[in-house]
Amino acid sequence: MGLFTKIEKKEIQAPDELSGLKDRFEKGHFPEEVSRTLSKEMERLENTDPSVAEYSIGIHYVGYLLSLPWNRYTEDNLDMARAERVLNEKYYGLKHVKERILDFLAARTLCSIEAFHVLVVEDEEIARNNMEFVLKKAGYAVDTAVNGIKALEKAKEKSYDLILSDLKMEKMDGMQLLETVKKRYPQTEIVLITGYATVSSAVDAMKKGAVHYLTKPINLDELRRIVAQIRDKKKYFQIARGPILCFDGPPGTGKTSIGKAIADTLDRKFIRLSVAGMRDEAELRGHRRTYVGAMAGRIINEIRRVDVRNPVFMLDEIDKIGQDFRGDPASVLLEILDPEQNAHFVDHYLDVPFNLSAAMFIATANAVENLPGPLRDRMEVIHFPGYTEKEKVRIAMDYLIPRQIREHGLSWHSPRFTEEGIVRIIRDYTREAGLRQLERGVAGICRKLARMILSSPKETSLPQIDERTVERFMGPPVYKSEIAGAKNRIGVVTGLVWSEFGGEIVFVEATRMKGTQQLILTGSLGSILKESAQTALSFVRSQAPSFAIDPDFFKDMDIHIHIPAGATPKDGASAGVTIATALISLMTGRCARRDVAMTGEMTLSGRVLRVGGIRQKLHAAQRAGVRRVLLPRRNENDLKDLASEDVEGLEILFIEEAGEAAQFTLE
Repeated sequence: MGLFTKIEKKEIQAPDELSGLKDRFEKGHFPEEVSRTLSKEMERLENTDPSVAEYSIGIHYVGYLLSLPWNRYTEDNLDMARAERVLNEKYYGLKHVKERILDFLAARTLCSIEAFHVLVVEDEEIARNNMEFVLKKAGYAVDTAVNGIKALEKAKEKSYDLILSDLKMEKMDGMQLLETVKKRYPQTEIVLITGYATVSSAVDAMKKGAVHYLTKPINLDELRRIVAQIRDKKKYFQIARGPILCFDGPPGTGKTSIGKAIADTLDRKFIRLSVAGMRDEAELRGHRRTYVGAMAGRIINEIRRVDVRNPVFMLDEIDKIGQDFRGDPASVLLEILDPEQNAHFVDHYLDVPFNLSAAMFIATANAVENLPGPLRDRMEVIHFPGYTEKEKVRIAMDYLIPRQIREHGLSWHSPRFTEEGIVRIIRDYTREAGLRQLERGVAGICRKLARMILSSPKETSLPQIDERTVERFMGPPVYKSEIAGAKNRIGVVTGLVWSEFGGEIVFVEATRMKGTQQLILTGSLGSILKESAQTALSFVRSQAPSFAIDPDFFKDMDIHIHIPAGATPKDGASAGVTIATALISLMTGRCARRDVAMTGEMTLSGRVLRVGGIRQKLHAAQRAGVRRVLLPRRNENDLKDLASEDVEGLEILFIEEAGEAAQFTLE
């Protein structure tokens, strides 16, 4: 009896559930294809027994489609002064990054406030004047033309958002005007107006690209409503479309938090989705409903969670996305991030297009070079450089320390950090382009202070956090300046390289021994670095007399080139000049100055080529105590964009030939 009662209850509840979905469908506004799919699915469910498994699957599918924000979006806050104030208050430095974001918001703002241009084409003067008066009063920029020929002449001189055209006119009728405008100016919308309306003429006009069809005499309220709808739709899509931004830079430089600040500035919802290690493309695109336990992908699920279709959507760590037999998620991102394709994104579970063009996508990467070329081509890369020592001190004093004091319950005890103490943490306990280790160091000191307060409740004053206190709390220094205490050696040259963690110092060591003319390369070197070493050796051998080197120096000898820290893989095209200088030092027996660092790739003839990451490499030189930096002459223009503190304490010299590096480096 209990079993029959349960079945009876289910039979009563199931139709009620379906009728509730029908009510939601009738009250909502959905795209045409979605409406057709929903109607067909609900018709099928009406003829399905509620006790079978397909019924509950269908109910879930219909409910999921109805719950998506097909037409819901938030209004953007486009107050430029507020946006600039928010970015300056929350973030110190990153000037060019903030400038690019403000440029982006300015373009959005201009789209939203630009006047909506309407052209009224009507051969009857009274009707033409009435429409012009009504639309001008509503705030539109209105021009008029007496026929299709005049309308085309005006369209040549000026771009119009909307053309309101009579159907029957002399010389060129409205249908001919419609065909010509759609061919020449596809972005212009057209509404046809006629007193001889028929179903066939209306259908014909819509097929040829008319956005609406009005009958005479014109209802002015309806005219205002239709023009307002077209304006709002056009303005919304102008604002929504835009470049896909990719924030590229070392860890801890503020990429994710800047993305959140953009959402706050625009008053949009924020979504952060980490794609690092993602290997199954179904995680992004969903599963087909033929599979048991099928569900939508994470893109659509996140849109559904925030319940608006225009969030700021951050795809974090996009350069670490995986690939295996379950598909290539990076290929799915091509469709998601391409402005020409994402307006018709099809999730496998939905099986109907969902318009993603309103979402503002921002990707983050530590090394954008690792991305597939087609994916990188769809994004506008904004590079986040590392911070200088001065910037780190300022950020620590204004942002990191107050936050850590608050989070560790020290607000009422007011511990005081000195700038000298912060500099000690930066130089002796951190070695990074970003700020994470610095913040961890400050947090560690705050924990020590909290423990001190609890251990000695009667002690009212806390020690000042200066250089001595930092060492007492954090222990012996972790890092020492590689240059300051180092001796000048034969065959050991200081190089500057760039990695996904920022600029770094490397030491290229060269030595020789009796052998059979082998070039031995160690230090986990990649193929590009190995080729650079072979090129450098060939250059030195070919130019040996100019460096006062015996031309037969390689005979019966082996040369070993090593870059320490062998556990760390190394590759890239910027060490050729450093390797050549180490070889010249070795062969001439002249010591290389350790406080001179260099970067640059070279050709077989010795020409020095342009390299990247100059700002990060200069920061690494400052951290290591380098005094003189040798850069390729072709990078001279890069210094024009740098602040004075980026080159503070450095003597910058530019070289065109690899041999010049030896002149400035060898004793």
